[in-house]
Amino acid sequence: MHDVVRRTALSGRSQSSHDKVARCLGYFSIALGVAELVAPGAICRAAGIRGLEPIVRGYGAREIATGVAILNSHDPEPWIWARVAGDLADVAIVAAGVQQDNRSRSRSAVALATLAAVTLVDLACANGLNSEKGNRKTATRDYAGRSGFPQGLRAARGAARDFQVPDDMKTPELLRPWDDAKGGRHT
Repeated sequence: MHDVVRRTALSGRSQSSHDKVARCLGYFSIALGVAELVAPGAICRAAGIRGLEPIVRGYGAREIATGVAILNSHDPEPWIWARVAGDLADVAIVAAGVQQDNRSRSRSAVALATLAAVTLVDLACANGLNSEKGNRKTATRDYAGRSGFPQGLRAARGAARDFQVPDDMKTPELLRPWDDAKGGRHT
């Protein structure tokens, strides 16, 4: 029987669909982070929030760091979960922007809907990566075909029959069992 623990990591890069989505999310994070660093005012206006440019710049640095980590990591799952946490922080800032200004509520609503969609993609990717990887509950291995013998079990059978015990490894005479057929002498 074959090993049922799924292997998604091939030499080089993994090829599962969730790994490909994670890679795309890594590039998206870097692009969004650069936009937030370079033009925080435009991002704030588009989201319907004002006066939060320094926070948006900080979020840009977070996005770039997360994107680089996703692209350079053999296991992107924790970094995708970091994206989910970042999405929640973004939602909190935009939701605060809704309270700020009645004129930009429509922009904030569109921004919240966009953030919700991105969060759903991040969640789906993180859950997919987690299910592929397996964990204590899903990871099982089948060792039925293993014997522990280098040449296999067949080669090991009967090998001890031909083994001659050296004299210095034999049981001392006083500790050997009695043989009544030999007149009470040790065997």
